[in-house]
Amino acid sequence: MYKGKLTNWKDDKGFGFIQSSELNQDTFIHISTLKKMSRKPKVGDFIYFEVEKQTNGKYRAINCRIEGVAAKTINKHKPRIHKNSSTPKNKVIFLLAVIAISAFGYQRLSSSLTTSPNQYVPSAITPNNPVSDTKSRFSCDGRQYCSQMTSRSEAEYFINHCPNTKMDGDKDGVPCENDSRF
Repeated sequence: MYKGKLTNWKDDKGFGFIQSSELNQDTFIHISTLKKMSRKPKVGDFIYFEVEKQTNGKYRAINCRIEGVAAKTINKHKPRIHKNSSTPKNKVIFLLAVIAISAFGYQRLSSSLTTSPNQYVPSAITPNNPVSDTKSRFSCDGRQYCSQMTSRSEAEYFINHCPNTKMDGDKDGVPCENDSRF
């Protein structure tokens, strides 16, 4: 390692020359070789350096440091603490999914407990309005023709309680008059 005095420095260009009594000529120095120093060099500074021969035959300084100037402390592998910002988003998404599933389940449960618009619901049982067992067995489910019925009582229920039935051709209130099954 050589020691020399910085005789010329161009701060705007980032280079200069070192004069050393150990070498025959001035040695070129670039700012990039002083990256580890805590300040820029000044003319008159003593610099410790090694020499490297360039392809053009000239010499340049490498592995340089300024005498009496502290080197920068470089924290290698400083652990970074990353705050996981997706955690609150995940919790909100999970909460919304639970609410949606619960609402869907509640809707399905409540709709199964209530009757559909086409389903027969007997009115309150009173002495003037007795409910027979046949009425509670049937419900309007969209069937309209005699061929879709399984009994005369079912056909009578449909003609009296369900709209758009086509089982009473002569409109006398008697369903499926020509059906031999009943």
